[in-house]
Amino acid sequence: MLWETISVVRDFPRLHEISSVLIRHGLGDLVRRMGLVSALERAGRILHWKEESEITRLEPPQRFRRMLEELGPTYIKLGQVLATRVDLLPPEWIAELERLQDQVPPVPFEALLADMTQALTRPPQEVFAQIDPTPRAAASIAQVHDALLPDGTPVVLKVRRPGIVPKVEADLRIMGHLAALLESEIPESRRYQPRRVVQQFAKSLRRELDLAAEARAVERFGEMFADDPTVVIPRVYWDYTSAVMNVQGRIEGIPGNRLDQVDAAGLDRRLLAVRGANVVLKMILIHGYFHADPHPGNVFYLPGHRLGLIDFGMTGMLTTERRNQITDLLLALLRKDERALLEVILEWSGDGPVDEARLASDLIEFVFNYSSVQLRDISMGRLLSELTVIMREHHLVLPPDLTLLFKALITLEGLGRQLDPQFDMGEHVEPFMTQVLPLRYSPQALAKRAERGVAEMASVLMGLPRDLSRFFKELRKGRAHIDLDLKRLERFGNQIDRSASRLTLGILTASLIIGSSIVMTIQGGPKIFGMPVLGFFGFLLAVMNSIWLVFSIWRSGRD
Repeated sequence: MLWETISVVRDFPRLHEISSVLIRHGLGDLVRRMGLVSALERAGRILHWKEESEITRLEPPQRFRRMLEELGPTYIKLGQVLATRVDLLPPEWIAELERLQDQVPPVPFEALLADMTQALTRPPQEVFAQIDPTPRAAASIAQVHDALLPDGTPVVLKVRRPGIVPKVEADLRIMGHLAALLESEIPESRRYQPRRVVQQFAKSLRRELDLAAEARAVERFGEMFADDPTVVIPRVYWDYTSAVMNVQGRIEGIPGNRLDQVDAAGLDRRLLAVRGANVVLKMILIHGYFHADPHPGNVFYLPGHRLGLIDFGMTGMLTTERRNQITDLLLALLRKDERALLEVILEWSGDGPVDEARLASDLIEFVFNYSSVQLRDISMGRLLSELTVIMREHHLVLPPDLTLLFKALITLEGLGRQLDPQFDMGEHVEPFMTQVLPLRYSPQALAKRAERGVAEMASVLMGLPRDLSRFFKELRKGRAHIDLDLKRLERFGNQIDRSASRLTLGILTASLIIGSSIVMTIQGGPKIFGMPVLGFFGFLLAVMNSIWLVFSIWRSGRD
């Protein structure tokens, strides 16, 4: 608690700045409801509430996006993560947050030299044959420069921006405090799970700050597609890579958003779309490890209809169980099987209360709306978006790994239809099902699951005598006990404890009044203001106790 208080005080200037931005964008009521105004005023930071400006007349999603842009890189990143939460936010908010651009003015190359020298243990000019001081790209976390290795190999240097780590950590601390305030002070925000979203975001952003972690991801994807000549993954040069900088082979090709150059090079758009879909579906359904942001800026088209992939800062991982659930979901969507769809969603709903009958009814209606639609006319992105709307209406929250997956599939379909307006995602999903299902129920897979089940059962049985022995020993010694986490009972106990304390205080106050009244009748002894000293102080203490008792009851009523 003390450390949290110190961190809040340390970050107070930034907290004041955030509150000012919220107010400027018409969210002053949010600041008031979170109790930040009184805290800021007590700290000597008086906020001036401005008249309504032009920005407050914009729609809420637009105001929110502009607010994030004004708050800086960390909050822009948060907005980009929120854009993947199709299960939490409605489509108009998702569309607005997708407009957030992670493009910031580049840092002068000279400002990077100190960190690069420390990472390489010598000046970069002595390590590389050539470095272009003009960045190829600049984002909030890092910027990219072209370079040549001593042997002339073209590479790119991805270098972390100087001083970014303490700034991000300060913002993450503040986000954690604000998320906790939101949940405690604004009950309607709890359905969006702000603390959980911030925790997921903090984990993702800290991983992105470690450029060596991205290099490991690049290497893993390289191993996954080592035997696929249609996919090009950059090579990582570990001799020059660290948390501050990673060095990758340079991919020269046609950027994914330059379709005019694709046509000029004589490349077949449809074939590129098919290969792109196959690459991402292979990542998801076969390997369970996928590029979570396959937008056109991260894809290059190379001669021979090859695909080059870059920027592996955002990746997703799926367990075998999750991949099986995804397979069941996609099959249920393609076959319009509402019962199978319900089973998968119930598995994802966790332990929260679910109106199963109402959910089943909504899913039946959802499937019925697509029952007469040909597969080639179905948009997988639209299907997933409508499904998440149903989940949002039932207050069901997707697990974090699935939000990235849904976003990747929707982005992939958009990329495919950009290349080929007739691109049909469902057409490419179905063949993968025929590959995945035999693998799922192959003798090797069944034997592996059986082996794992037998091992778990054997572990439980082997540990049972030891556990029983310990239990009976504790029972004989009278130390056996059962812990029940009954929050309501605990709250009830606290209320009884407070009531008993007030009752005791009330009895004590009454005793003081009676005793002091008796003392007042006694003649002689020391006096104060013409009254016996003991009687005077007895009455004074009784008054103070009475005031405290009334205040305590009033505060309890407010809580």
